[in-house]
Amino acid sequence: MEEPRVSIVLRSYNEAWALRSTLAALKAQDYLNWELIAFDSGSADGSVEMIRRAKPAHFEQMLPHEYRPGRVLNRGMELAASDRVIFLNADATPQGSGWLSPLVSALADPKVAAAFGRQIPRPDCAAVFARDYERCFDAARGPAVRDGFFSMVSSGLRRDVWARRGFRETLQYSEDVDYTQWCRAEGYLISYCPDSVVMHSHNYTPLQAYKRSFGEAWALAASWPGSEAEFSARRLLLMGWLRDACGDLIYCQRTGRLRQVVHALRIRWQQRLGRLHGFHAGWQMHRVDCTL
Repeated sequence: MEEPRVSIVLRSYNEAWALRSTLAALKAQDYLNWELIAFDSGSADGSVEMIRRAKPAHFEQMLPHEYRPGRVLNRGMELAASDRVIFLNADATPQGSGWLSPLVSALADPKVAAAFGRQIPRPDCAAVFARDYERCFDAARGPAVRDGFFSMVSSGLRRDVWARRGFRETLQYSEDVDYTQWCRAEGYLISYCPDSVVMHSHNYTPLQAYKRSFGEAWALAASWPGSEAEFSARRLLLMGWLRDACGDLIYCQRTGRLRQVVHALRIRWQQRLGRLHGFHAGWQMHRVDCTL
């Protein structure tokens, strides 16, 4: 039986250091019937030339300030020639020839709106971030799905579900979580495919960690079902930071990286601070200002 045609949407920005391996891994997949759709948001490191040599079916370029995640994801869905659309970040390198098949197979079920694969950190990943990857992408993990977790980094969507409600283009962060929350509310399933593996990680600075957490919490405030009071400084910042610290200490001890405990403490504090500030700023905009 012929494999159904699928579309792979690749997003790139100054990631030539990983893109070469990512494109080579795509060509090595056991699943052969796919087209490539690429977006680049202003790379100046040779990424554009690499993508052109890969001969994508569609290739769109934009300036960095024009990039909006939801807009690009929706555009990728519009350009895709297939009903099953796979998304992959340029710096997420498939591990082995069996990365694509599990995602495509999961989307064959009409009850599954989206699927996402496992991510493992790169060898240089700092302990504080490596622990997060271990928690979110355990090979045998089901809680990731039950907890509402989702990542577009290596994922897939069904077109018929997306056609009912695309990505919100006003969000700079968490547009993927916002979309899958809607999918779940509509009764669809989100599938985790631990056999579909990519290598992907980031070592954020404390400031970058703060900004990312701020943006994610700002977006979360738009759909948070509880009250603003649940995001208190005592509960989120102090108690949350202490829990993080204990977990990171245990992880660093287990993995032989105790020297990174102090770095982990700094990162976690900025993450918690960004989450606190971002949620209240988002609540003010989404819940208060819009009612005035």
